[in-house]
Amino acid sequence: MCRHVGYLGPAVNLDDLLLTPRHSMLEQTWAPSEMRGGGTVNVDGFGVGWYPRDAEEPLRHRAAVPMWTDTGFTDLAAASSATAVLGAVRSATVGTPVVHTACAPFTAGPWLFSHNGRVSGWPDSLAAVASQLDAVDLMTLDAPTDSAVVWALLRRRLEDGQPPEKAVCEVLAEVVTAAPESRMNLLLTDGTVLIATTWTHSLSVRRDDDAVTVASEPFGERRGWEPVADRHLVVADTTEVSITALPEVGES
Repeated sequence: MCRHVGYLGPAVNLDDLLLTPRHSMLEQTWAPSEMRGGGTVNVDGFGVGWYPRDAEEPLRHRAAVPMWTDTGFTDLAAASSATAVLGAVRSATVGTPVVHTACAPFTAGPWLFSHNGRVSGWPDSLAAVASQLDAVDLMTLDAPTDSAVVWALLRRRLEDGQPPEKAVCEVLAEVVTAAPESRMNLLLTDGTVLIATTWTHSLSVRRDDDAVTVASEPFGERRGWEPVADRHLVVADTTEVSITALPEVGES
């Protein structure tokens, strides 16, 4: 269910990161290799957020079509470079709409967010958790989807000043407590740090001298990619990558 990529480092053209490498995100729309029972293709839309050099807030492109059909994005990607990127292709949770507003990345201020997975028992399972949100937050969701609610829960914590790593872990625990069979690979960035989780789905990290990439599936040059074990937290910037076990649900 969905694939995502996060990158930090020297400016790179979007097509060189997402479209042209071997087994790129583009190829993963029709030929993913590590879905782990979470679907077979990712053709229910896509989105890309990127930070041009020195930009404090990201630009974004989303579409409710398979990535390979959006020739406008192909042209845009060839002409756009960025020092930080978050891209995602979507395999919609059953019962959720296929609209561009349902596609990651979701954004607020400097943040970009993607959820690779699903909330089990949606929507009933999240009703009590979502009731904590302000009514305006609920009425202005990007789309009536599980991922949009997860983003609203996380965004509230970020706006309250909670450290992003703690906010991600707490939202994951809250959702999994309410819906234990959920798949919760999350990816968050503000253009300077990547924060990611593994919870049922796959994730790999590639560290270079001055760049870091996290992705649902390795692409491009295979050498240098390291798989991240299930139920782990990744916090990475261009100088350091930390991978630690997530607390068991119910632990502080």
